[in-house]
Amino acid sequence: MITRVGVLGSASVGQTLAGGLKKHGYDVRIASRTPQKLSEFSAKSGIQAGTFADVAAWAELIVLAVKGTAAESALREAGEKNIQGKPVIDTTNPIGDEPPEDGVLRFFTSPNDSLLERLQKSFPGARLVKAFNSVGNTLMVNPSFSGAKPTMFYCGNDADAKAAARRIIEQFGWEPADMGTAKAARAIEPLCQLWCIPGFRENKWNDHAFQMLRK
Repeated sequence: MITRVGVLGSASVGQTLAGGLKKHGYDVRIASRTPQKLSEFSAKSGIQAGTFADVAAWAELIVLAVKGTAAESALREAGEKNIQGKPVIDTTNPIGDEPPEDGVLRFFTSPNDSLLERLQKSFPGARLVKAFNSVGNTLMVNPSFSGAKPTMFYCGNDADAKAAARRIIEQFGWEPADMGTAKAARAIEPLCQLWCIPGFRENKWNDHAFQMLRK
């Protein structure tokens, strides 16, 4: 049973997921290139901060929560030996630097490619799982939607890593939907674009999530 989880990323997504993991009983550490800037968060949350390499070496499971453009460099900084064989929940999206067009984010990947696949190719020893990329950070942990459970789509090549991610997805109050191998990230990552449209067009960021209905 995994108990030690390291979160790579010091911004709102990383802090939210670190807090949620601690709430659900995990031993959590959070990483930044400059851990000192997390001193206030650590004091409030009781979650220890460290460097990418230190946190990745300590953790049994890693959560990647940085900008998509920084995802590969963050894992390189964490150290290939420190992520070798470990589940890595990849929450990132391949959002480009250009502004949205009519509320639609620009991606730096193509329709037949995904950031998850690129990361898995660059770090074949890590066991990556795409999850928590299709909703804003305020709704990631135990969201409330009038009794309805929203769906969290996830994918990856390793069954055990997906099982670990699924457990966290369920603990965080989501209905998990396994979409298969890493190639499914080509469909899951664009959900970020769809989810963000009401935010950019109507300034509605905290009132919607996806749900898969089954017969």
